[in-house]
Amino acid sequence: MKENKRGCGCAVTAVIVGLILLVAGALVGWYLLGKYKPSSELADKGKLFGIKSGQVALVLDNELQDTKAIYEDNQVYLPVGWVNEYLNQRFYWDENEKLLVYALPDSIVYADAETMGSSGPLLKVKEDGAYLSLGLVANYTDIRTEAFDTSQIKRVFIDTLWNPVPKVQAKRDGKLRTRGGVKSPIITDVAKGDRLTVLDAMEKWTKVRTEDGYMGYIENRRLEEQEPEPQLSTFKAPVYTNISLGEPVILAFHQVFSQEANNKFEELIDKTEGVNVVVPSWFVMTDNQGNYSSIASRDYVEKAHARGIQVWAMLNNVSTKESAAINTRELMGSTSNRKKLIASLMEDADNYGFDGINLDFEGLKAEAGPHYVQFIRELSVACRQKGLVLSVDNYVPSAYTNFYNRKEQGTVADYVIIMGYDEHYAGGDAGSVASITYVENGIKDTLTQVPKEKVINGVPFYTRVWTVQGGKTTSKAYGISDAKKWVEDNQAQLIWDDALGQYYAEVINADGEQYIWMEEEESLGLKIDLIREYDLAGVACWKLGFEPADIWDVVNRVKE
Repeated sequence: MKENKRGCGCAVTAVIVGLILLVAGALVGWYLLGKYKPSSELADKGKLFGIKSGQVALVLDNELQDTKAIYEDNQVYLPVGWVNEYLNQRFYWDENEKLLVYALPDSIVYADAETMGSSGPLLKVKEDGAYLSLGLVANYTDIRTEAFDTSQIKRVFIDTLWNPVPKVQAKRDGKLRTRGGVKSPIITDVAKGDRLTVLDAMEKWTKVRTEDGYMGYIENRRLEEQEPEPQLSTFKAPVYTNISLGEPVILAFHQVFSQEANNKFEELIDKTEGVNVVVPSWFVMTDNQGNYSSIASRDYVEKAHARGIQVWAMLNNVSTKESAAINTRELMGSTSNRKKLIASLMEDADNYGFDGINLDFEGLKAEAGPHYVQFIRELSVACRQKGLVLSVDNYVPSAYTNFYNRKEQGTVADYVIIMGYDEHYAGGDAGSVASITYVENGIKDTLTQVPKEKVINGVPFYTRVWTVQGGKTTSKAYGISDAKKWVEDNQAQLIWDDALGQYYAEVINADGEQYIWMEEEESLGLKIDLIREYDLAGVACWKLGFEPADIWDVVNRVKE
């Protein structure tokens, strides 16, 4: 009997252990099923694209943008500011006159809120600015667009790149998810045979874009092998024709302040050699409404032409205190002002017969940059129509002057002139006016934005004598001839500085401590060598009357 009781207890124990194992197995199975079973949760597509009612999501080169478009009149409209920054800077919106301006090579297109296109209004004016129809932007811009605007989740894909796009085909049905992993929410279904754009391939998942306009992740085991798909643009970019002298430019700036000063042209030019362009500072801005003073002279032009020299009349904002006080943002920010200014310049071109226009606008604030560049675009159209050369003076490139947009200048203007001087300027610290490193860096940085055949490097025919007295630093500009006399009069000992590419001297006298970094034949020769080395369009010399006659032997080496 005792043995039978022990056998019964073992059976009960076995049953209990079996039940425990069964429950444990069920729990483990339930846990594993919960852990690895794909989620059926659907993603909130509105949140996915970050849009609310009335908004259209913008996806640029497969990157979702913070900026949103709008949908009205059965069209998508893009914010003009976003278009300028990412797609096409040439759409110019005049906020004051509520006018859209687009400068083509030979004409200027204007549109307002009433202007209609084939599908409706070309633009919408809202409190936060103008919005341009997607069709209008695509008509003038080298892009590919896909608009899913009939969907409740409105979205537009814009692609700017034309390299081959990796494509892949789904070899079985699958789910497009918000992240890699079966637990992430489902965006949409992918059917066998769907063709997908590959955005990012990973070990087990690939980020793709579907043909119906969604971006997400799908398992690699559901995909065929990738293959590149060529992209072909049918966009015809505008062709900007430009004028070239066909020979190295040797330009001399002629600073004139009166009609009488024009009469010194022959006296000054007789001391030169090889000059083929002269730039007299004739036109000076006088107000913010597009008016300027003029001391232009037809007799001057005829005398220059008789010597085979072109005249490019300068328009500037630096010749007088009045012009320096001009608000260029207000002046150039008005389409009416720009039209008036350009019309006046064209009338003067007819009256005086000069060959080109030179722009010298300095001291601009960044806020004025886009408006000044738009003026250059529009002026280039008028100059192109009349066969006038358009040249633009620029500082040596720096982070503080990027808004001058040298790249756009290099497209629409004929020549871009580097003012390769005033490295150290009046009112600043003492130093060289144009060290060789400063000049070379200015050339190299400009060439990253402007074709070499359009770049003219400016060289100084002057230097500064710096005086330090009583803890105060002042300076005075001397032409090369006068600087040499100063060195002689003060018995200054010139020492060559190889790093600067200049002679340097310092003296102590009754005026205090005085310093000079010389510009003369040797230092200018190094600058001319750089112009030749980088195969630039020529040299611009500031200014006539500052130079000894033999300096022209050095300058003319640009022709060698």
